[in-house]
Amino acid sequence: MSKTTPTEDTLSTTRRGFLAGSGATALTLSFALPSTSRAAATAASDFVPNAWLRITPDGEITILCGSAEMGQGVLTAIPMMIAEELDADWRRVRVQQAPVDKAYANPAFQMQATGGSTTVRGHWEVVRKAGAAARAMLVAAAAEQWKTTPDKCRTQVGRVIHATDGRTARYGDLVALAAKQTAPANPPLKAAKDFKLIGQPLLRLDTPGKTDGSAKFGIDVNLPGMLVAVMLRSPLPGVKPGTVDDAGAKAVKGVKQVISLPSGVAVLATGYWAAKKGRDALKVSWDWGDKAGLSSAKISTQLREAAATPGAVAKTEGDAAAQQPAKRVEAVYEAPYLAHACMEPMNCTAWVKADEVEIWAGTQSQGPLQGILSQVASVQPGKVKVNTMMLGGGFGRRFAPDFVIDATLLSKISGQPVKLIYTREDDMAAGYFRPAAVTRFNGGVDAAGKPVLFTASVASPSIMAASGFMKIPESGVDSFAVEGIADHPYDIPHQRISYARAEPGPQVWFWRSVGHSQNSFFMEGYIDELAHAAGKDPFEFRRGLLGKSPRHLKVLELAAQKAGWGKPLPAGRHRGIAVVSSFGTVVAEVAEVSVAKDGTPTVHRVVAAVDCGQVVNPEIIHRQIEGSVVFGLTAALYGQITYKDGQVEQGNFHNYPLMRFNEMPKVDVHIVPSTEAPGGIGEPGTPPIAPAVANALFAATGKRLRSLPFDTAALKSA
Repeated sequence: MSKTTPTEDTLSTTRRGFLAGSGATALTLSFALPSTSRAAATAASDFVPNAWLRITPDGEITILCGSAEMGQGVLTAIPMMIAEELDADWRRVRVQQAPVDKAYANPAFQMQATGGSTTVRGHWEVVRKAGAAARAMLVAAAAEQWKTTPDKCRTQVGRVIHATDGRTARYGDLVALAAKQTAPANPPLKAAKDFKLIGQPLLRLDTPGKTDGSAKFGIDVNLPGMLVAVMLRSPLPGVKPGTVDDAGAKAVKGVKQVISLPSGVAVLATGYWAAKKGRDALKVSWDWGDKAGLSSAKISTQLREAAATPGAVAKTEGDAAAQQPAKRVEAVYEAPYLAHACMEPMNCTAWVKADEVEIWAGTQSQGPLQGILSQVASVQPGKVKVNTMMLGGGFGRRFAPDFVIDATLLSKISGQPVKLIYTREDDMAAGYFRPAAVTRFNGGVDAAGKPVLFTASVASPSIMAASGFMKIPESGVDSFAVEGIADHPYDIPHQRISYARAEPGPQVWFWRSVGHSQNSFFMEGYIDELAHAAGKDPFEFRRGLLGKSPRHLKVLELAAQKAGWGKPLPAGRHRGIAVVSSFGTVVAEVAEVSVAKDGTPTVHRVVAAVDCGQVVNPEIIHRQIEGSVVFGLTAALYGQITYKDGQVEQGNFHNYPLMRFNEMPKVDVHIVPSTEAPGGIGEPGTPPIAPAVANALFAATGKRLRSLPFDTAALKSA
């Protein structure tokens, strides 16, 4: 990938150069003024009107990012948006993780948190105005110095330039005067045609630290006197420890304490291996209550029975009950619970002192944690300091507070700093899962092959109820449970979509692309079934239903064109297609597959077309779509959490496998040019891949796969 930096000067620097340090004296400029910000704690002579950026007298620009970096690129995207409006010299830009402060609240959530592919689209105007306000103040400073007016000045590559005589002043030289200027309340923003940084594939600012080891993840934290904790966690929500025999654990060298919490039993030791060995020596009986004997078969039965009920109405159009299509298509689709399987296991280091708490964690929910931990530790929220570390994978899992709460409780009880580490087996066995779900479809086409009826009955647990901060509305419909189905783009006159809540027992949570992840597989698979019943090509069938959805139509056509839809393929290869809108972005994907005689599928190529509105950094978009394809393919081919006798059967990557390098298809990503406001990009590439592959497998074998992960035995040749 070539580096593109459109500036007047040739910008040539090393990756480490992007993270160059700043001086001691700083000019801090931002648009939203925080009430109290640790980021703004500088000398009295410094100019600190707000929180987003600071400029030192030597011209170094430090931008603070309040969102968590988990590989999605926010530590580059936020600086790019600010630097664009600032007309900054990109060579002088560095980035820091911001503290917890209301100034950094995600406008999409009204709290400081990272999720739902909202960072860029939520901050699109806020941070650009921060850069624009800073630029206006620097221009005003130069105008005052030159005894002219701001309209006689322009900016370029970190300098203010006099429009008439060509005099220049670097931003760093204007710090003192800029501190005396009044920040504009609503500074004008650039038109897209004037962007110089936004839209360019600039190198990521977090890459150097990740390659040289200087970037610190939660699991890297070490404190003097710190104990390490490993927990034997409750197998299901509501199942609490009964009797605890900790004699074996306390006999392990290095073990200092054994502490029972509502969520399990923790062993605290001088190091990880001692803690784990002690945990393994625990003998705990559990109070199962009515949770005993849970199995995957019981879960499936409960969901299928719920899907057969009328349910709460999520969407209705026309008169579905009165329709008698010429060809009726009925189908039941099913998806299992899924773990997030983050490469870095859950961990948090907490230190509870007399009147304050400090934690170090890779978390997606810094803001809410202040309030939660203030209650856990009985301190004021302002006395809770959250250090956001790099995240070794998030996917929604690190939005949950469980590991942070437990670490804080253990520090409070033990009186020492504690690093709590979940083993992968612990997190997988008692973790937060994507909901299992079943959807019953009933619809059909008329004699001309036009779809006239579409009904869907969705059954799944409720993420809204499980979240702890959301409530299911009076309608009874969890919007996450029906997204991807209730908001589908297809023009079908008679529809009814309903939701039936079923709670088999496991904890459910947000998973990359949330309800879209399973519902788009259901929806796009069923649309393919309608196309087959109509005797029409799946691509052409969708085209005919997207007249009212031009963005979907455009990406669908682009993906088909770039994939060579309708053109001959090598012998044994077949294509499938799907188009999905999620998180403000529309993605269409075409999968090219083949099937071995034993039923083993190979995905050779994936072509993706993306309309995510205004592009901030196209290289990040490419990487996110590629990563989403890996994530979605892993789930489609292998992913499932199964239960037997109340226990999860999976423990680590040996029985919860991930895609291997040799299984990875070639991925071609094509971006639709747009000046619309940005959509999300961290999640939208995941939903279309499973249905695109399933539809290709049907084209290859004539066998329809309606459950995840794919039952490849069903594809075996006779």
